Amino acid sequence: MIEEFEAGKLPEQDEWNAYIDGLRKETVPSSKELVTNALIKAVEKRVPKKRFGLLLSGGVDSCLLALLINKFSKRFHCYSVGIKSSKDVAAASIAARKLCLKWKCRMYSIEEIEQVMKKAAGMFEKPDVVKIGVASVVLAAAELAQKDGIKIFFSGLGSEEIFAGYRRHKHAKDVNDECWRGLKEMWKRDLARDMVLEEKLGVFFRVPFLDGDLIKAAMGIPGELKISKEHKKIILREIAEELGLPKELAWRQKLAAQYGSGFDKAMEKLAKKNGMSKTEYVESLRTQS
Repeated sequence: MIEEFEAGKLPEQDEWNAYIDGLRKETVPSSKELVTNALIKAVEKRVPKKRFGLLLSGGVDSCLLALLINKFSKRFHCYSVGIKSSKDVAAASIAARKLCLKWKCRMYSIEEIEQVMKKAAGMFEKPDVVKIGVASVVLAAAELAQKDGIKIFFSGLGSEEIFAGYRRHKHAKDVNDECWRGLKEMWKRDLARDMVLEEKLGVFFRVPFLDGDLIKAAMGIPGELKISKEHKKIILREIAEELGLPKELAWRQKLAAQYGSGFDKAMEKLAKKNGMSKTEYVESLRTQS
């Protein structure tokens, strides 16, 4: 299946677009029950027999994955990274305790983050601020997991698109049209980046939120049930709470990985220290790596 890009080959952009267009043609009105069942199946069929990991940010996506994975396997560890004031690490510690998860975390100093960012920058031909911010978090977590011999990771990639988790969804004339557009944009924004990380780090990502059946079920839900002025990903949060995720985790408002971990704040400090903008700083990292 094409959504299993973690198998080691990224589809061509036109192939990915055709795949998403095909799913759109097959999508019909759905229900919360159908989305719930599709999500559970998407997780279950991706659980490997060997030990594996989950990048735990304390947001609804990773916490819900942890809750569901725990029903099918006990052979997984959760990993979190951040700076001392990281909101994600604080939330992940609550999730680990309440869900009884095997959890490891590491707090990074500014100097250590600079070394991680140099490594991340060296992996890409054209690094940019967002790409290096996200990649650095994944790289740091993967290095933490290497000590446990773990190379397979569950990722929440895709949830923001199919459940309307971005600010742009709030301003869209048609929420689901914007979701479909975003799914296509994932090829150059997210999938290409993660394939580089897989290749360079020797890891594999499992992405249940990009499961074809789950995409169709989620995209059959009206946009007004996904997002409001107060909340994003409403139906996913409701499902999470109904499946047993504590309310404080199901409805936690989360930032992107580079912000919630504090890595972006570290990048800003490092750039300022060097008299640069963040863009200039990232470009300088490429020459140093």
